[in-house]
Amino acid sequence: MFDKVLVANRGEIAVRVIRALREMGIGSVAVYSEADRDSLHVMLADEAICIGPAPSTESYLNMEAVISAAVAVKAQAIHPGYGFLSENESFARLCETCGIRFIGPSADVIAKMGNKSEARNTMQRAGVPVIPGTKAPIRTAKEGLSAAKRIGYPVMIKAALGGGGKGMRVAESPERFEEMFMAAQLETKKAFLDDTMYIERYVEDPKHIEVQILADSFGNVVHLGERDCSIQRRHQKVIEESPCASISPQLRSKLGRTAVKAAKAVGYENAGTIEFLLDRSGRFYFMEMNTRVQVEHPVTELVSGTDIIKEQIRIAAGEKLGYAQKDIRLSGHAIECRINAEDPDRGFMPCPGVIENLHFPGGNGVRVDSHVYQGFRLSPNYDSMIAKLIVHGRDREEAVRKMRSALGETLVEGISTNIDFDYELVNSPAFERGETDTGFIQKHFPKYIRK
Repeated sequence: MFDKVLVANRGEIAVRVIRALREMGIGSVAVYSEADRDSLHVMLADEAICIGPAPSTESYLNMEAVISAAVAVKAQAIHPGYGFLSENESFARLCETCGIRFIGPSADVIAKMGNKSEARNTMQRAGVPVIPGTKAPIRTAKEGLSAAKRIGYPVMIKAALGGGGKGMRVAESPERFEEMFMAAQLETKKAFLDDTMYIERYVEDPKHIEVQILADSFGNVVHLGERDCSIQRRHQKVIEESPCASISPQLRSKLGRTAVKAAKAVGYENAGTIEFLLDRSGRFYFMEMNTRVQVEHPVTELVSGTDIIKEQIRIAAGEKLGYAQKDIRLSGHAIECRINAEDPDRGFMPCPGVIENLHFPGGNGVRVDSHVYQGFRLSPNYDSMIAKLIVHGRDREEAVRKMRSALGETLVEGISTNIDFDYELVNSPAFERGETDTGFIQKHFPKYIRK
């Protein structure tokens, strides 16, 4: 097992990883930008190193600075969290070159699954159902128009590398294709330092279902059930739950088996997520694989009793999974709401500033993952998420009631947040009935789409 691990991230996920390391008796090293000097992850880590100015391109995305910090403190491994360098093939390869264990899959697997065209082709060869799409990366609008004509409208334009809802646009017709393509490509280049794109047929109002897998270096692969991540705004997830409320046990089993088959097809190692789109007829299609831990991993932890971060670390250290698929027992229902510093009444405009007063809920089955505290100043340089509120109940009905209660108790003053918006979502009759799909907000809360 490692003696010291560097956490190459910030915010709540850095705090989450540092806490897991502490519980495992492993030394932790935080890296931080000048803007994050007073952040909670810096205070909680055993050691902390400033790696650059506020812009992420000069700090958290600066591979040389992160590696230099790891070498300086003699860290044996790096946990990348999610976002930033977590799915960067070059960074994983640089870690390997420098003799530092990257806590995640190999650089080759990241490259294969991070490129959406290659991932789709790999899954197709493995017998996993896929959405019709391009087989090669698309670099120009002219190439994209030709591909879209062949695939058929509407089409989804996506970043070939990366994820998190960035670099995605829907083109309903050829007339708007170039505009959508250029906007998605510009966002892709800014977020991932890459401008290659991928185009696939757009499945209207599907469910977004993802399956959590764990795989060790001995060929053992298990899944921890599925998550319903359908409630989204601009391709960014807002509410996630596990299990999905409206699929049959037979379909659940098939999704799990397919996810395991997909992971084995690429020789996957560590924690990962296979994402599917489920259409209205009950057919599902491989969408992509996230080769990292997900923002929404806590709902799976609560229903499976598994600490996914600790499992990542154990697998990276060369340990076998201590269980087989038959040993996995899923219990109850979990829901997660993302709390963001943004104003829903002003088009979800980010609202950085000082948190003047703060109260998070507690109680049985209530969990809060956060990096903020009273008096904390939110920087405008980073993602607006300030916390994840997660609840677990014996069944979905109890979990919904707990989430309503927990949101009602949450207090953040000094900045605008989406707490009331989340409260509206979980109090809607459609949510209570489990009638969720990726068009949920547009259909049931159009007032927020117009703003």
